[in-house]
Amino acid sequence: MRGIIEGVEQELQLDAQVCFALYSAARVASGAYREGLAELGLTYTQYVTLLALWEEDGITVTDLGRRLRLDSGTLSPLLRRLQAIGLVERRRESADERLVTIHVTDAGRAMQPRVAHVQRAVGSKLALSREEAVLLRDLANRFCDAHRSH
Repeated sequence: MRGIIEGVEQELQLDAQVCFALYSAARVASGAYREGLAELGLTYTQYVTLLALWEEDGITVTDLGRRLRLDSGTLSPLLRRLQAIGLVERRRESADERLVTIHVTDAGRAMQPRVAHVQRAVGSKLALSREEAVLLRDLANRFCDAHRSH
């Protein structure tokens, strides 16, 4: 009986939780970018939004939210702020005015080399090999994909 109780107690320990390790890692990762991005006038969420838009410029707001895994209540103010600082613009599609697409401005594209510099600086501080970083990313994506499919 003692072995069963100890097993349950171990399962309930904070450091045994995958969810806590992922939560902590996400906080550390976004924090690692904070200083460099702040120098560019960007938040971490604005940064990942720009990454998505550099990859697929002209995406609909709905598809961008899905890509970033953000709800409209979070995405709309984020896009308004990026538009206010001149990095993106919203356009209503003439074929279907219900659709709004987001486009990177010239100023937004000009941020790419500066953002790449921040990425390299953060990457150089990782205590992971390239292979370990790729494995960690792939496992995190697999975790997210499994959650989405249920």
